[in-house]
Amino acid sequence: MSHAKRISVIGAGGRMGRWFANYFHQIGFEIKGYDIENELKDKFIEKGNSLVGAILNIDYVILCTPTKKTPEIIRLISKEMKRDSYLIEISSQKLKTSQALLKMPAKINPICIHPMFGPGAKKIKNNNMILVPIKDVKKELTVAKSLFQGANFVTIDAPEHDKKVAVILGLTHLMNIAFAKILAKDETVLLTEKMAGTTFKAQKIISESILSESPELIETIISNPEVRRFGEELWKDIGRLLTDSQEGKSEEIINFVKTIQEKISKNVDLNKSYKKLSSMISKIEK
Repeated sequence: MSHAKRISVIGAGGRMGRWFANYFHQIGFEIKGYDIENELKDKFIEKGNSLVGAILNIDYVILCTPTKKTPEIIRLISKEMKRDSYLIEISSQKLKTSQALLKMPAKINPICIHPMFGPGAKKIKNNNMILVPIKDVKKELTVAKSLFQGANFVTIDAPEHDKKVAVILGLTHLMNIAFAKILAKDETVLLTEKMAGTTFKAQKIISESILSESPELIETIISNPEVRRFGEELWKDIGRLLTDSQEGKSEEIINFVKTIQEKISKNVDLNKSYKKLSSMISKIEK
């Protein structure tokens, strides 16, 4: 008789920790959990009494811990983990984390992933998951695909991951937090709501949903060193457009916009995008 596979979720009381604990519970794993900050409320979690206590003799360990703390946790637990067990981590920046995974004892298998969805995801199917290869890409990808069946996997190395995520997460968070700050100062919210068009409605939802994340996570995403370059470019372009408009340089602004339209249209049908936006908003407002 074989016993159910056991997974230990470190950070099991956090939002992603709870998501993964629940996910693995549903696919038949026995769950052990440990969390230094939050109380573990789910009945199916066997509570570990210490960090090391929570990972002894466990087949799989998943770290749902703050990105900044993850490399140190990897160093603390990898020596104590069972031979041939798997250490999975899900942080949103990979440079330091992947280096920590590379330095683990050879008896432990690393799985370095970045789930590109939040704790609101209903299921894993069709969600994107990034895998950063550490030692043996074929083995790591095979195991990740077996654990997360139905997810769409992309494989990319750590420096490239951090560059891409600087746009995908960093830039979107940067823009939307600045946008939200202006909304937060609005004394006539109800009037704004009544006057809102499609674009504003969608943008407002995006910025508010970003604010539903923890301040610590947002800080981590914005502090990715790769974000600065894109942020400065954004800053420069906003400045240029404002200066041109104040100086009545209509031609410059029109050409600036045309160039972007042409470039983007090579890969995307802009009218289709507009239709998608309209149908998104009409679905919400039904």
